[in-house]
Amino acid sequence: MREGFGDTIVRTLFLFNMSKQKSLQHIFAELPLPFCMKGVPDVPISGISIDSRAVKPGHLFVAMKGGTADGHDYIQKAVDNGAVAVVGDRDLSGLPVPYIRLENPRRALTWMAASFYNWPGRKLTVIGVTGTDGKTTTTNLLHRILLAGNIKAGMISTVNAVIGDEVLDTGFHVTTPDAHDVQRYLAKMLDAGLTHVVLETTSHGWAQYRVDACEFDIGVVTNITHEHMNEHGAYENYRAAKARLFSSLEWTLPKPQGNPRLGIINRDDAKSFDFLNDFIKVNKLNYGLGEDADVRAMDISYSPSGIHFTAVSKDFQIEVASKLVGAYNVSNCLAALTASVYGLGINPEVAAQGIAALEGIPGRMERIDMGQDFTAIVDFAHTPNALKSALEAARTMTNGRVIAVFGSAGLRDKEKRRMMAETSAELADLTVLTAEDPRTESLEGILEEMAAGARRHPEPSVEGSGGGIEGETFWRVPDRGEAIRFALRLARPGDIVLSCGKGHEQSMCFGQKEYLWDDRTAMRAALAEFLGVDGPPMPYLPSSDTPEAEWLKG
Repeated sequence: MREGFGDTIVRTLFLFNMSKQKSLQHIFAELPLPFCMKGVPDVPISGISIDSRAVKPGHLFVAMKGGTADGHDYIQKAVDNGAVAVVGDRDLSGLPVPYIRLENPRRALTWMAASFYNWPGRKLTVIGVTGTDGKTTTTNLLHRILLAGNIKAGMISTVNAVIGDEVLDTGFHVTTPDAHDVQRYLAKMLDAGLTHVVLETTSHGWAQYRVDACEFDIGVVTNITHEHMNEHGAYENYRAAKARLFSSLEWTLPKPQGNPRLGIINRDDAKSFDFLNDFIKVNKLNYGLGEDADVRAMDISYSPSGIHFTAVSKDFQIEVASKLVGAYNVSNCLAALTASVYGLGINPEVAAQGIAALEGIPGRMERIDMGQDFTAIVDFAHTPNALKSALEAARTMTNGRVIAVFGSAGLRDKEKRRMMAETSAELADLTVLTAEDPRTESLEGILEEMAAGARRHPEPSVEGSGGGIEGETFWRVPDRGEAIRFALRLARPGDIVLSCGKGHEQSMCFGQKEYLWDDRTAMRAALAEFLGVDGPPMPYLPSSDTPEAEWLKG
């Protein structure tokens, strides 16, 4: 629940179908067990909200417990704003509007929203993409392939939603949109005449049932590596949340246009492949770089301007060129190619044209060029595996040094702090450790954990020997703006400065407050100062006030 942050999607799409109404009784009559209930009032509703501030007259308000707020505490505000009925999980009485108690309102929300919008997933061909790293890129590649095939396709990613010619931002810190927002997007796509949608799904989205009613036809996984252990508790739980995409293919209802029920998995992802290969009960294919993959890449070449390879299967052999860089994007291209050719029947040559048409993705290995004699890049890499891939990609782009700038988030998986610092100490020439959403944790403490990882040798048996040297190969610079400036001052002609972890995101959290922050703007501001040319001002963070600011110690 995001009672404390706002509902970007509700604000964006409020005007869509304002006149739409549906009986709450009708909605509950359509829900799968265990949500079917007798005695639900015949109240017409005109929308669904989970944030009391987004409630409009005629809305159903669904009260849910969140990480920092409980929607039940805002029921009166929702009623004051016009809610005509409320769903929650507490025993409540005396409300001026009908109240329906459910054991799990969050799980019911996805089905209520799907019913309210007349089950748009049943009328669209829905391709789901999940994974730890690469899912946004693969989602965009698939969307481009569909457009190249003259298919009327939309896209919902953690960066934006594309509905025809309309591009909508999906928020600051990103995950799969809330269930009612996903269904609203799908309904809007139908209204725009679209027939297909590519939907990026996160483990958080699956764990909170946000996409259960989307009626997936094809599921694609990029990889399942170390991430979100703070939320899932163990890798097995995290993997199981991702795997729900493939089990959902079994309960998708038959569609007039047909549904392939195809699972696409990564043959090279050793930690997840065997599990998923056994788990998937529908049709399945795999992709990878080895000869044992169903769709594989041969003759791969890398350059600073992109990648080139030959995609081979038992049915085709096609040359593929992409403006994306790095070995991991070969895998992402193969995933999109496999899903589109075998899942949707798109000609391999058309699929290759779609891949070639993708110029890039905001905040994914995005170059920032202001005339400097070295390369500056902003990337979203915020996991150990993603950082490793980004650094390896940078190596293919230069013969100079690679200088990495990154942090690790507060109130999130602590183990990856050490892992990411170890990775950078091993693969980057120089490392600058800095802030990345410290939240209410001590930034000083986070940086100390990372510094310990940077000093640590990758082999546990030789801990303390052969790692990074603070002040020579790695530094701690708490303020992210100053860290980027510092990295630029280290750069020589031909080097790469790679700022990782924030990518396209539009804010950074200190304490409980979100501050406007864009790494790309910060990089441009730092480059402008470095070069003595006009540029944007450096975005403000409280860490820039003084090194002894209160937040530093938590």
